[in-house]
Amino acid sequence: MKIGNDWWTSPTESESGALVMVTGRRGIESARESGKYNIRVEITWKYPGNDAGMPDEPTSMVMEAVQDAMTATFDKDPVAILTGIYTGDNERNWIFYTTSVHIFEKKINQALAPFDLLPITIYTENDPDWLEYEEMREASEITPSDD
Repeated sequence: MKIGNDWWTSPTESESGALVMVTGRRGIESARESGKYNIRVEITWKYPGNDAGMPDEPTSMVMEAVQDAMTATFDKDPVAILTGIYTGDNERNWIFYTTSVHIFEKKINQALAPFDLLPITIYTENDPDWLEYEEMREASEITPSDD
């Protein structure tokens, strides 16, 4: 199964009107249509943001290292696919779709083992129709012809 690595980033607003940068992934139709990735996982990291609700540079650097570790783990063993990243309003959310919560838990623990305890929460929900992904695309996607 081919999983794309083409991303878009665009500004949106939270319900409170704060800036949220949305980064979404293209080229994941084969995973979506396979019917295997039915469970959405949301990893949330709340942080004390600056006046614009964005993380400071040291926090941002750790977040990027965490993201790189998660991406490397799931690129090697694609039991989950990172589909979206939301940053702003004093939190970052990584959105994955996975085949198994149990296996995801094992893999995410492996990915994050090198880090000190992180201020994250993990939420899962059945989402076989990828409704969150569809909403994100409709609200924020910039197609290559829009650039």
